[in-house]
Amino acid sequence: MRKIIAAFDGLRYSSSTRDFAIHFCKETNAHLVGVFLDDIMRTSYRISDAVSGEGTTDNRLGKLNKKDQRMREASSADFAIKVKEEGLSFSIHHDYNVAIRELLHETMYADMLVIDGHETLTNYAEPVPTDFIRDLLSNAQCPVVVVPVQFKPVSKLIWLFDGQPTSVHAMKMFCYVLPEFTGYPVEVITVKAAGKPAYMNDHKLVREWLKRHCPKAAFTVLKGDAETAITQYLKSVKEQPLVILGAYRRNTVSRWFRPSMADNLIRNLKLPVFIAHNK
Repeated sequence: MRKIIAAFDGLRYSSSTRDFAIHFCKETNAHLVGVFLDDIMRTSYRISDAVSGEGTTDNRLGKLNKKDQRMREASSADFAIKVKEEGLSFSIHHDYNVAIRELLHETMYADMLVIDGHETLTNYAEPVPTDFIRDLLSNAQCPVVVVPVQFKPVSKLIWLFDGQPTSVHAMKMFCYVLPEFTGYPVEVITVKAAGKPAYMNDHKLVREWLKRHCPKAAFTVLKGDAETAITQYLKSVKEQPLVILGAYRRNTVSRWFRPSMADNLIRNLKLPVFIAHNK
């Protein structure tokens, strides 16, 4: 049985993370862990809320902290109720120290992480993907699925392939972690510059390997700039795809999937994105 973890800010609970995680676990019979990042420095209020108003500062602060605790308890309870309704094996972790450090440690002992691309673990809104997500993706020790704010069941897989080890590693990890999903329609997309032959790099080796995992995979070669061509193509896909790509590292990255490419997919397409890198 695999272990899938879903990360939550209990003060800004993501029902999308919950529903995607449940979806993946139902399909794979995986054990689901709700990781609630109850960082002691994270509050729903600002300092100004505690130092202004009626009563003493200590009283106001006590009331605000109790309100936060109730919110966290309600989030955790909702997670437990929804997962029980689906009959899944699950557990809940409450991590109280620095959120990013705690979550990265959790990824060492997980097969996959699910998280909302809007998570900040602060009171401030940030462009998607947030600084928290960028840091997580650069250092996670397991594949990460970054999900949009609205849940829709996955009905298709799209693998972005550029012939580099990072993109191949991502598809390998997907097949190992979520083999049940390889029965879904699979499309392999590559991009060639204008004037270049319209075939994939290592196409014989790719087909030979993929035939053992996704024997009915279809192959699409796009022309032009990779970022533009892929974005436009994905916008035209009618199914609900899960996009698989493989480079979110601080140092060497795949020639296509520099952070701006992954960021663009997460920010503009509102699709779940499976990201795995080999360090």
